[in-house]
Amino acid sequence: MSVNHTHDAALRSWVPSANTPGHDFPIQNLPFCLFRRKGSHEQPRGGVAIGDAVFDLAAAHATRIFDGKAVEAAHACSLPTLNTFLALGRAHASALRDQLSLFLRETDASRPRDPRVAELLLAPASEVELFVPATIGDYTDFYASIHHATNVGRMFRPDAPLLPNYKWIPIGYHGRASSVLVSDQPIRRPFGQMKAPDAKQPVFGPCRMLDYEVEIGAFVGVGNALGTPITLDEAERHILGLCLLNDWSARDVQSWEYQPLGPFLAKSFATTVSPWIVTLDALEPFRAPLAARAADDPQPLPYLDSPANRARGAFDITVDVRVRTARMREAGVDAVRVSRARATELYWTLAQMVTHHTSNGCNLRPGDLIASGTVSNEPDGTWGSLLELTLRGQRPLTLSSGETGSGETRGFLEDGDEVILSGFCEREGHARIGFGDCRGIVQPAVPPAA
Repeated sequence: MSVNHTHDAALRSWVPSANTPGHDFPIQNLPFCLFRRKGSHEQPRGGVAIGDAVFDLAAAHATRIFDGKAVEAAHACSLPTLNTFLALGRAHASALRDQLSLFLRETDASRPRDPRVAELLLAPASEVELFVPATIGDYTDFYASIHHATNVGRMFRPDAPLLPNYKWIPIGYHGRASSVLVSDQPIRRPFGQMKAPDAKQPVFGPCRMLDYEVEIGAFVGVGNALGTPITLDEAERHILGLCLLNDWSARDVQSWEYQPLGPFLAKSFATTVSPWIVTLDALEPFRAPLAARAADDPQPLPYLDSPANRARGAFDITVDVRVRTARMREAGVDAVRVSRARATELYWTLAQMVTHHTSNGCNLRPGDLIASGTVSNEPDGTWGSLLELTLRGQRPLTLSSGETGSGETRGFLEDGDEVILSGFCEREGHARIGFGDCRGIVQPAVPPAA
């Protein structure tokens, strides 16, 4: 897709809140979600964010306001999961987004004459319950930030932070789909087996080094047949849209268990995603070149390289991390931003991740989730985890001062801490679009049943 009328920065909507400067969900965005009205016993169904409201795609489909491929897409969004919609692919999603843009824009022709129509089609965001958009069959987490990989590597291998394969292949591991949660769900501190460097044997107990990781998630649309790799030039046709993702991590459990097969229980207890799928179509104005590589870095092997990927395979997404302690909430103090980074500096693009993932014939399915790995840039203050920001807890962050009664510092997360991820795209000549928040509050550990 190329930039078209749906990206026009001058567009305004007849939904007033969508015209608020800086809002995450202007008419140029239109991200998809799965929702139902609070207090109802209805099945969840597909919706689209527009300002401070959710546009009900099932209700809109019933009123027959769409035509062509958009009809089939809206019907698929009437189901209690978006997997069928994702399976239709980007062409159907684009058709639906295009017609939504025409219907929701501020013109005499599109504005509903009857106020009851708007009431039927729009639900205030404060009155809806949101869900993980799709039933996730598989979840793969990559390690695409060279800065994050280098920062972590220095803690364990100061003389050789990066392993020899890092600059040749997108590194990833198979995550746990069953514990993917939607934003605002509580995060239970996990139990695990840990061993201090000077201890003779490990112990079992609550994690003491709980961390977050700010990442970009991608929902697979059309899948591929088993045994049929996806080429780099075709890869983005298999990604419908992006979200924010928090890969919660038990660092003390991880450091003991990760050799020789990588992450396991340190990661599988919870992963939080934001509820909105921001389509690649909406992100078209914010494409960017693949990050420049050092002069002595190897160039990707041919199956991971193409002129199009080098020129526009990245997305210019800014991600923020804010933390708010229980004491700060009680005092009415806002969350403190602890880092900001841009996804343009990832070493590998999403297309390269998809291509490498399927290069052995592995099949992806609609609704599968792919994550970028922690988004960190080079300078301090852009690092997307406490492991990096606090140098594994040795340099605690100051979160608050006298405004909450006394200063609070954190090496790692404590019970009651809330982590809030947010993301947005900005570029001159285009409307700013956002991803909404990805939130979770840490709850105390619960011992295993006797």
